[in-house]
Amino acid sequence: MNTTAGTKMRVAQVGRPDAPFEMVERPVPAPGAGEVRVRVEACGVCHSDAMTRHAHFPGIELPRVPGHEVIGRIDALGDGVEGWRVDDRVGVGWHGGQCGRCDNCRRGNFFACQTVHRITGVTADGGYGEYMLALHSALARVPDALSSEEAAPLMCAGVTTFNSLRHMDARPPDLVAVLGLGGLGHLGVQFAAKMGFEVVGIARGEDKAAFARELGAHHYIDSRAQDPAKALQKLGGAKVILATATSAEAMQSCIGGLGPRGTFLVVGAVPTLEVPPIQLIGGNQSVRGWYSGTSIDSQDTLAFCAMTGVRSMNEVFAFADAERAYQHMMSGAARFRAVLKM
Repeated sequence: MNTTAGTKMRVAQVGRPDAPFEMVERPVPAPGAGEVRVRVEACGVCHSDAMTRHAHFPGIELPRVPGHEVIGRIDALGDGVEGWRVDDRVGVGWHGGQCGRCDNCRRGNFFACQTVHRITGVTADGGYGEYMLALHSALARVPDALSSEEAAPLMCAGVTTFNSLRHMDARPPDLVAVLGLGGLGHLGVQFAAKMGFEVVGIARGEDKAAFARELGAHHYIDSRAQDPAKALQKLGGAKVILATATSAEAMQSCIGGLGPRGTFLVVGAVPTLEVPPIQLIGGNQSVRGWYSGTSIDSQDTLAFCAMTGVRSMNEVFAFADAERAYQHMMSGAARFRAVLKM
């Protein structure tokens, strides 16, 4: 079912570790059994793409096309694909699919599938290209209310914050704090507010207070001017602290702000994190990490955003400027997500 057999496509690939992206031509691939081919319309540029750029992921094979925040349309169907049609609008995220048969899948832990080890843009080519292949179990449906550029970052930053918050023990109007107002945090505040929580934004500098409230925060804590843990305790203690910052020091300064049975929810990757055992024991508290989500989690995220008006704030780059977009994102200058438009 290869509708463009013999034609070429452009991709931005990592040819060797730490080198700039190479813009090359490749044959347009034909989908195999259980796969679809996606004509890419937009792809987010995520900090996790650095694992491909620097070949840090164990066993990664180069050349590799990065990109795991993909929005496009199905261009061709492989054998055995049911429930999807050519021209369906789909998203593909970090989670590259699951078998549905292994013990973990049978228990509903699709993210921990024991047989499908496909990570979009890491162990399989991703969305920094005009076409890509994806397993049908990795596809999310994209609402018409979202443009491709709006939807792309929701396939990683969006699903990570939305999916983690909705699985916590918190119930509206519990106090939920979001540490960091960057690429993940600016979405986390919006999600928490739309879910009905009393929301606290935490960042460095009083200049971010107005922005936090614009996103929906009811309170703002300037971590440079006050102790965030003490400030949270004055508000009654947080049921959840969503830690999106990539600073272990910033995280550790907030853990003391948890209330009884509170959860410190880590989605920002830091090398190490010290936690206070006595506080956790005495308060019956926990520290949790959260995997972004599977395709249905991404689909729920997109639907929630379309329904409530949550939007990622993006800077859009032409596909030919993939290197510039990546460097802009890695420098921390992007406000707040970078997106490649095909």
